[in-house]
Amino acid sequence: MPRVSGPNGDSDAKVPRQNTQLEAAGAEFLVLGQLLIAGIHAFKGYTNSKGYDVIAANPDQNLSVRIQVKSRWRTGAEGFIINQFDCDFVVLVLLNRGSKDGKADVRQPEYFVIPVEIAQALPRSEKWGKVSFSSFPDREHYRDRWDLIQSRLETFPKTAGGAAEGES
Repeated sequence: MPRVSGPNGDSDAKVPRQNTQLEAAGAEFLVLGQLLIAGIHAFKGYTNSKGYDVIAANPDQNLSVRIQVKSRWRTGAEGFIINQFDCDFVVLVLLNRGSKDGKADVRQPEYFVIPVEIAQALPRSEKWGKVSFSSFPDREHYRDRWDLIQSRLETFPKTAGGAAEGES
């Protein structure tokens, strides 16, 4: 943790870690809103549901997908941390709220809809599980790809006989 001069000029004072709980909750509601605007039924999961934050559903087909929302507060963030993969999609929300020092611009949020299989395959740091954007060259392919969730929800579940439900 960086050290700064305290009120008496001592160098033992620590810079407190920024509390971004409100912003993280806001990112979950932004994802929920984007899904609803796209015509996808969705709702927020219970607080601290392991591995997912939002559930998208197709009530007509009795299908649902679990979505983990990962957010980064700072404009120009270089990566994100992920260690839980108990979901179907990871939606990365770059909130772009500027920077602590005020030098970075505040911009509109950006959304990346990533199938969990892709997220799991990304190289991550051993200690923190951080994915660096430099090791995710195809990231732009997933920008605003709400259609990936919609497509998964339109898939008919297979029965034991191999035919899709509703087919004869």
